[in-house]
Amino acid sequence: MNETPADSARIWRMCMHQMARWIASISVMGLLFPYGVVVRAQSAPHPSSSSLQAQMHKYLEQALEAMHRDDNPAAERALRSALKIDPHSLAALNNLGIVLARMGRPAAAIPLYEDALKFHPGDRATQRNLAIAYFKAERYRPAMTLLQPIAAANPADFQIQELAGLCEFALDRYAEASRYLESANQADPSDLETLDMLGKAYLRMKDYKALTSVFARIMKINPNSAAAHVMMATAYDEMSNRADAIKEYQAAEQADPNFMGVHSGLGYLYWREGDTDLAEKEVRLELQHFPTDPVANFILGQILLNNSKLQEAESCFRAALKANRSYREALLGLGRTEMALNHPQLAIEPLRKAIQIDPDYAEAHFVLGTALRRSGHNAEGVREQKISVDLQEKQRQTAIKKNENQ
Repeated sequence: MNETPADSARIWRMCMHQMARWIASISVMGLLFPYGVVVRAQSAPHPSSSSLQAQMHKYLEQALEAMHRDDNPAAERALRSALKIDPHSLAALNNLGIVLARMGRPAAAIPLYEDALKFHPGDRATQRNLAIAYFKAERYRPAMTLLQPIAAANPADFQIQELAGLCEFALDRYAEASRYLESANQADPSDLETLDMLGKAYLRMKDYKALTSVFARIMKINPNSAAAHVMMATAYDEMSNRADAIKEYQAAEQADPNFMGVHSGLGYLYWREGDTDLAEKEVRLELQHFPTDPVANFILGQILLNNSKLQEAESCFRAALKANRSYREALLGLGRTEMALNHPQLAIEPLRKAIQIDPDYAEAHFVLGTALRRSGHNAEGVREQKISVDLQEKQRQTAIKKNENQ
């Protein structure tokens, strides 16, 4: 079974929610991670040292004390005072970067770590801190450039292996992500967040055998994991095993009826089966808890559009797109709704965006052609509809060849 755009959006929602939850959860893991490795001054100044060195040491110690009591503004003040005395201080640059990250400013920490590496090339603590800062600033490629050698040299380092896996996942390199996350799981077999992301990597790879293994590992640790049941339900759905998919969603609902994706997952299955009453009931339950959920909003928008409740449908599609701007089916739904509202000019923009995301989206080309013709752009509209016909014929021929080769 081929993954549809709605399937992709549903898995995207699961993965991005998990990434956000992971980043939020690690903020309570202590001083060393995710903010970085605290660097102490090399030694206390000798009694004969200059007064500036003594003052420098005093500022660094004040900063460490403030960091330990979570007084980040006081730590920042002390570290900036230290840097006025010695702008090349490895300890001051690193620790100020950590403080800024703790204050929600990871991007501001990056130039500090980069300066530290200019003055102290190859310093491992700084490289680690810079990789973490890049990750938190969503700069995954430079983060991986730093993490690859660190991870290779430290295969049993849980935090580095997990961070590398998450970076690769964010870069859509799921096979690479799975290898790092498997290493992280070996380092700490009990960490459920790692197993959850590992399962999602295998889900994206369509490696259902490996996914089933991850599911079994999670069940040994937590038989009531709603996240694992939702993940397994998604896999069963992709394998066209709707009966087991429904059972897994029901198991997830029993474990946690308010878990994100339980009701929208069931609603999505019912909608695809044509049971719009049950589908609407489930997605409305989802939206009670998660009003911004893109999949639930999309499905409800489709149901409302088909029932000619056009204003409500428009609101749902726009809510889905606010959560996921690349949700091509929601863009098509919004375009179709604007057409039904007799707003062909307003339909053009979302339909063009859908085609930018997927140039082979035959249905979007056809509806765009209709919108253009109704807006007075007849020649362009005819071209779009011809593109649609050509794409449909190409897709039909591809399907025939695929069936012949099976």
